[in-house]
Parts: sequence; C-alpha cells; structure tokens
Amino acid sequence: MTIAAPRTTPSGTQADSSGEIRGLTGLRIVAAVWVVLFHFHFTALTGVTEVVGVLGPLITSGALGVDLFFVLSGYVIAHTYLASMGPALRLGATARFVWARFCRMWPVYALVFHLFGLWLLARLVLGSDGNIAFQGVQPVMSVGQWVQQLFMVQMWDNEFLDGASWVGSTWSISAEWLAYLLFPVAALVFFRLRNLPLLVLAVAAVALMLPMASSYATIGHGYYEWSWVTRILCGFGSGVLVHLVVARLPRTELVRRISSRLAVVLPVLIACGLWFGQFAGPGRGGLVIVWFPLLVGAIALADRGPVTLLSRPSLVQGGRVSYSLYLVHIPMLELFWLAQAYVPALRGGIVGHLVAAAVVIATYPVAAAAFRFVEEPARRRLRMTLFRPA
Repeated sequence: MTIAAPRTTPSGTQADSSGEIRGLTGLRIVAAVWVVLFHFHFTALTGVTEVVGVLGPLITSGALGVDLFFVLSGYVIAHTYLASMGPALRLGATARFVWARFCRMWPVYALVFHLFGLWLLARLVLGSDGNIAFQGVQPVMSVGQWVQQLFMVQMWDNEFLDGASWVGSTWSISAEWLAYLLFPVAALVFFRLRNLPLLVLAVAAVALMLPMASSYATIGHGYYEWSWVTRILCGFGSGVLVHLVVARLPRTELVRRISSRLAVVLPVLIACGLWFGQFAGPGRGGLVIVWFPLLVGAIALADRGPVTLLSRPSLVQGGRVSYSLYLVHIPMLELFWLAQAYVPALRGGIVGHLVAAAVVIATYPVAAAAFRFVEEPARRRLRMTLFRPA
C-alpha cells in the first residue's frame, strides 16, 4: 500500500493525504458563525433589534450560510471521491463511502439530539403551556420520531422544516445525509460530464442556484413546500460542478491571480447585494446565492488575499469544529431563551447582555470539546469497526 505524499493545494497551503483545501475548510467556520448570528438575532434582548436595524440583512439573511455549506459539501465530496467513484458503481467503494460519511456525521449528532431530546421530554412532562421548543411547529415526542431522528431521516417525509427535527437546525443534517446516499449514483452522471466545455459547466453550476434565487426574488424567502429538497440537491450539485471546473483549470499564475481577486470581490458583492436588496423588498437580497459557487471555486484556486486568512491554523481548526458548532448552538440558545422567560434580568441591562454574550461565545469551546472528545475519536473508531486500513 502506498501513502499519498502531502501536496500543495491551489491556495498554496500544504494539504495532507486527504487532499484538504484549507481555504475552504476555513470558509466553513465563516458560514457556521453566520448561521449562529442569524439564530441569535431572534433573542428577546434589548439592543438586539437596534443592532439588527443597523446590520440588517447581513444578519437576518444568515440562513443562507446553510446553502453555502451545501455548495461546500458538494465541492469537497467531489474533490475527495468523484475520481474513484465516478467511473463505475462498485459495492465496496459505495459501502466505504456511505460508512465514512455516517461515521463523520452521526456520533456527535446522536449525542446532541439525545441530550436535547431528554430536555424536550422534561419540558413536555413538567411544562404547563405545551411549548417544548422555540419552533413555530412543536416537534413530536414519540418512539417513531425518535427512530427517524436517530437515523437522520426525519426530513424525508416532511414538506416543511418547522417541527420536523428535535434540534431545529438538524433538518440540514437529514438533508445532507440524503445527498450522501444519492451521491454514488449521481457520481456516475457527474463523472461523465467532466469533459464538457468549461463555460458550460460553470454556467450549469450557477444555474443550479437559480431555483432558490428566483424564490428570493419573487417571495423574499426560500421557504416553501419541499424547498429543503431544492436547497440540498441544487446546492450540493452546484458544488460538484464547481469541482469539475476547478479540476480542469491550469494552475497558472494568471488563474491564481484572477481567483484571488475574485475571492476579494465576491464577498463584497454578496454583502452589497444583501444590503441593497432589502430596498427592493424584504429578503430580495437572497439573490446573492448565485455567487456562492463562484466564491467556492475562487477560494479553491486562490493563493493570496482572503484565502491566506482562511488558511490560518485557527480558522482551519474552526472549520473542522464547525459541524459541532452547528449542532450545539441551538440547544445552548434555547436554554438561554427559556431562562429569559423566568429571569427578567436576562432580557436587558448589563447582566442580560453579559450573559447573552457569554452564551454565544461559549458555543465555540463547547463545540471544540464535542469535536475533540466525541466527533473525531468516535469517527476514527467507528470507521475501523468495518473497514480496517490495510
């Protein structure tokens, strides 16, 4: 057995044998923090409304961070697996892929949803108003729902997100698990598209984001019947197509320079689009979702500018922790929100603001602990139970 030597990524940083592109890993923590801030802006705390009034859709559009995650996921999965899985559907390769993704997603997810599930059950038994979670539709606490949550399939028979998941944000985990299960077959198609003209592939990557973009343009949000299916399939597929483009571009100085400039310009365009879009109507800035594939591709190829920041060890580690952060932040916020209902001092003033800041900041060390002591060790041990390295 040969071991792949470390190699230089397009961003100019050293990657290990897994082929990690560190700039994209760093981008994950940016997307995760965006989602955390989006959820925090619902906090009933004096001053939050004023801050949101200033920053506007830069905060209130944070749900788009999930769509950025989907594009990133499609790119990274294609970068890692498409060359080996695309030529033919092989049972062994498919089983190893599905098991690897399960080992990556499930352990810390199972821990968080069980702990929070116990909390919801306690509120159901001991509460008085019937509301057990801060969701528009209350989740159902039943054995059947527990089984669905356990196997990450709770979204598959739900048209809408509300109430589908015990931990509200884990709807996207269920959606992404579906994408992973479909990937071995989808890879056969994407692999055979790899030699299409680069312009066709690039246009297709952007075009896949148009269904969601059109929703923002017409109704001001991306929430409608089965919209989660559109979000995951289009975002993930777009990421795969971006990989096909990036994989064929020559690593010349010109390509790296243009990509580095795009990595500067695109975040500015996204921020401006979100800001000025609000003047066309609430949520209209969500049109910027079409820039996500270009942003991911630019960062994958860039070797200067923002990618040097995203590739720093602290942000790369943050990107690795981002999955756990995405999982733990909602339970932590819900605990704080419930405490506010019983402790008036937590709704404003110095005490309220200090505690709120502490809760938000604490989501990262809690996530880092979950990553270090649960997510990573459990992933390694589970993978070895079925597929031991040669």
